[in-house]
Amino acid sequence: MNWVNKHKMLVIEAIKYNNQPCLNINDLWQALHLSFNITLHRSVDTSVLDEIASFLSSPFASFFKEEFINAITNCNNSSTLGSDKLLWSHLKHILQDINCLNSIIKIANIYIDLGYWPSHFKKSTTVVIPKPNKSSYNSPKSFRPIVLLNTVSKLIKKVIGERLQFHIALNNFIHSSQLGG
Repeated sequence: MNWVNKHKMLVIEAIKYNNQPCLNINDLWQALHLSFNITLHRSVDTSVLDEIASFLSSPFASFFKEEFINAITNCNNSSTLGSDKLLWSHLKHILQDINCLNSIIKIANIYIDLGYWPSHFKKSTTVVIPKPNKSSYNSPKSFRPIVLLNTVSKLIKKVIGERLQFHIALNNFIHSSQLGG
């Protein structure tokens, strides 16, 4: 992969899981799956949601050009391709055409109005890449999964995220001692 730095790995070095080498694809899949999805079946206590005060809902206003322009301006041109094989630099170039920008905004507004998110926006590809500067790559913990998503969907989600962040801050929905995600 040309976007991952080259690493010298021993030819005979196998990933080990539970002190056993992963010698076939099924063993390797199982080791990576169990390492990266450790909270998959962990139960979640949703009763804390009952304590949250109810707020009046507010309508979701239509998107506007400046939101999309601001969101895409902050996107890193050196990030990897999305699952749609579209780079941020490509999308930036496409959205310079006002008709293309208006079309994306129209699509985003329709999705919000319908309460619909298309299936191709939900599809992802997970790529496992080596973490840099490891002395050995024989453990699943020496690798990091990254998820590749549709670039247009990421842009729409960025705009929604910015809007939600503004709305949350404006209405003091986050406790003053909140520090993380």
